[in-house]
Amino acid sequence: MTNPLPIPDDLWSTVPPDAQAAIAAVFVAMQQRHADLEARVSDLEARLKLNSTNSSKPPSSDPIGLKRRPPAPASGKKRGGQPGHRKSHRALVPPEKLRQTIHCKPEACRRCGQGLRGDDPEPLIHQVAELPKIEPLVDEYRLHRLTCPGCGETTCGALPPGVPSGCFGPYLQAVLAMLAGAYRLSKRQIQQVSSDLFTLSISTGMIAKLERQSAAALEAPYNELALSVHQAEVANIDETSWREQLRKVWLWVTVTRLTTVFTIAKNRSGAIARALLGSQDGQVVTSDRFSAYDWIMASWRQICWAHLRRDFQAMIDRGGGSERVGQRLLGLSNRLFRHWHRVRDGTVPWDQFQERMSRLRREVKRALQEGSRSSCAKTAATCFEILKVEEGLWTFARVRGVEPTNNVAERSLRHAVIWRRISGGTASAEGSRFVERMLTVVATSRQQGRNVLDYLTSCFEADRRGHAVPSLLPASTSDIKAA
Repeated sequence: MTNPLPIPDDLWSTVPPDAQAAIAAVFVAMQQRHADLEARVSDLEARLKLNSTNSSKPPSSDPIGLKRRPPAPASGKKRGGQPGHRKSHRALVPPEKLRQTIHCKPEACRRCGQGLRGDDPEPLIHQVAELPKIEPLVDEYRLHRLTCPGCGETTCGALPPGVPSGCFGPYLQAVLAMLAGAYRLSKRQIQQVSSDLFTLSISTGMIAKLERQSAAALEAPYNELALSVHQAEVANIDETSWREQLRKVWLWVTVTRLTTVFTIAKNRSGAIARALLGSQDGQVVTSDRFSAYDWIMASWRQICWAHLRRDFQAMIDRGGGSERVGQRLLGLSNRLFRHWHRVRDGTVPWDQFQERMSRLRREVKRALQEGSRSSCAKTAATCFEILKVEEGLWTFARVRGVEPTNNVAERSLRHAVIWRRISGGTASAEGSRFVERMLTVVATSRQQGRNVLDYLTSCFEADRRGHAVPSLLPASTSDIKAA
């Protein structure tokens, strides 16, 4: 038997043939075990190196000692606005909204002391804003119970139409809902703010009850927004974890030109993504490379280049032959964003941009093909997976209005992620409905330039009167104010 061990052949020849076979089998098994352990150690070391710069991990999970790119050196300029910048002035309050107007006239000349009279046709205007002390406006309704002199039956008076059966009006309900949904305050913090700012006494149980009523009132406009996503020409989608009744669930967000819709679902599957996006032909969906979106045709999908850049950085951090592949791909992506920023700013025409993207696409594909043959298994696998959706990398260069990143969806999730970290999630399905509907109303209202508090108040007033709750879908694009 051929000597498989690293020992001299003359020593191996002294071993009996039966023992040689057994020793060889053990040696091969040990070699395989050693290779498996080496691969496992390499994988664990690679995981330790993962951070927000080379993976999808959030910056909050980065270790304390992580070295980031050093800050840019000081420019040497003075603090504040620089020469030529556009000045920002607070708009003056119109005269009809002023509490009072006080004329300040000089009595004597500052040089000679002679008395002065008359008016300045264009006086300098100085306005001072102040908040009045806020106290609840309490209306008392006395329901008289009167006894019929004829039959002796007692009849109680009824509340006028539109008066809430509870103790709090629609504007106050809207303020409390905003404190939770827009500013992420806990129920105890809302209770404390209500006492400090409004001198209002309210229990945490009543705050929870008002949140349930708010969620119910917002059901119709929320469902209308969710259905409108199915008809959108371009949609961004992303998801993050959530906690409901101490169990892990998922918070999804879909962003279109007019709306931002949040949904808390039990899982992170493709079926949920399909239900949120609908099945409209020709809808362009921007997302990361998560498998839940694999049902979308590559030609109608835009893969997020911000996620790809983190993949390329991970290749660089692995070192060896993988580093060269990652550096080349990262450099190509830098070129992509330089061209994108110029066409977005209007300094490069669209047809010229498409021509440049066509050349860049060929270079990126060659680099990915080279990377798929890398000796590093992880780098090769990443490049191979990207090549499978390669067409989806360039939809933004084919369809106007599509961006190369999914940043708009990721930014939308940040507010919700902070809320989750502060609150720990929701304690019930009813609480999840309040979260997803308030997040949707706040984000969509701000996206359209609407006043969130005014919209919530109108919703709660309509709900209490039994009227249809107003929609958040504008009748036309002209109804949308610049945010």
